[in-house]
Amino acid sequence: MNDFYMDNNKPLILISNDDGYHAGGINSLIEFVKDLGTLIVCAPESARSGYSVAFSATTPLKLKLRRDYGDDCQIWSCNGTPVDCVKMALSELCPRRPDLVIGGINHGDNASVNTHYSGTMGVTMEGCMKHIPSVAFSLCNHSSDADFSPLKDYIRSMVKELLTNGLPDGVCLNVNFPLAKEFKGVKVCRMGHGSWGSEVEKCVHPHGYNYYWLTGKYTNDEPESTDTDRWALEHDYISVVPTDVDVTSYRMIDEIRKRFV
Repeated sequence: MNDFYMDNNKPLILISNDDGYHAGGINSLIEFVKDLGTLIVCAPESARSGYSVAFSATTPLKLKLRRDYGDDCQIWSCNGTPVDCVKMALSELCPRRPDLVIGGINHGDNASVNTHYSGTMGVTMEGCMKHIPSVAFSLCNHSSDADFSPLKDYIRSMVKELLTNGLPDGVCLNVNFPLAKEFKGVKVCRMGHGSWGSEVEKCVHPHGYNYYWLTGKYTNDEPESTDTDRWALEHDYISVVPTDVDVTSYRMIDEIRKRFV
């Protein structure tokens, strides 16, 4: 266990991401919330976007202390996935159970079906599965030098609220910020239905063999719906989607029972 003294009267916040410990988003997040509690940051040593809830079953994991700010904040890197980072932090770094797990701030949105691919949401789902209140923050800007400053007041307000009131067991929050000069407000909404197409780009190597890039174009499958995260972001609202760990389709239980039992 990490030899880390902390003030037990302060909340303990565990932070990770999928862009790496050096990314602008996670470092902005640290600055935004560092006075709200003691921070343990454990993030991938390099970008791990798209890792979802993957973990390393055959690769030995290593931790490296990157920055130590005494009893207020430690920043660690791990050579594994975002979920590995949470598992390692809970096992080896956190002196006690965290009061909150935060994923982000991600460079790029994690709305609609991106929720399922996102390593940032992987962080949040892992925290949620450990029965810890958990939230993911993302900005619709993939740039490495994205400006996260407009998010500060909203993130601080949400973190304070979650530290005070928590979340029901099995529920986490997926929060996405639009790329806008000003936000119109916050919309609590559902995950939009969409799909990715044209996902593979075929290229020919100078030595004559084919190789491929995974890419893609997103299509909103319900552009007229106004109660989705995608609609909120397209209209300059911050989207907040309460997300269940339980993926059971309860509406289909009786139907499937009739067909197979």
